[in-house]
Amino acid sequence: MLAPDDFKTLLATPEPPELGPGPRAGVQPLAALRRALDGSFAGRPLVHAAVLLWHDHFEAAHEICQDVETPEGSWVHGILHRREPDYGNARYWFRRVGRHEAFPELARRVGQIIQARAGDQPALARLVVGGSWDALAFVEVCEQAMFRRDARQIFMLREIQAAEFSVLLEHLSGTAWPASA
Repeated sequence: MLAPDDFKTLLATPEPPELGPGPRAGVQPLAALRRALDGSFAGRPLVHAAVLLWHDHFEAAHEICQDVETPEGSWVHGILHRREPDYGNARYWFRRVGRHEAFPELARRVGQIIQARAGDQPALARLVVGGSWDALAFVEVCEQAMFRRDARQIFMLREIQAAEFSVLLEHLSGTAWPASA
């Protein structure tokens, strides 16, 4: 299993993923990622899909997650379609996730991000209500921010999305690493 520093290397990009499809500068090539993942995460296809999606390799990530009919597979699939952007399809996949056991940790981290910027983005308070992460509200807020081209909100939503990736990958791999990865 990879150590936290190995994960940090796998997810090393100058910026977190865009809310949209990208591409962005600084992502690792698909072949290099596959080589790195094959050794440590053979048999963990959703770890592969999530890392590939972090690096904007949508088709490769989609090929993997579309065949995994679990809440985690739906979660990766939902992120993919949210970033595509196909918001209706993203909502479909997040409905299939339901109340995921990793959502309380995601709610905690997102709550910290929102609290650190209290007053900055009051619309984001609905993402975490009563300690619960609302994935469907996140899809809606991303859609609205992208439609309005609200750069300030998009920046913060990308930070929240990075926290989402971290929590998801921690859950999938059983490995914890710094949230800034």
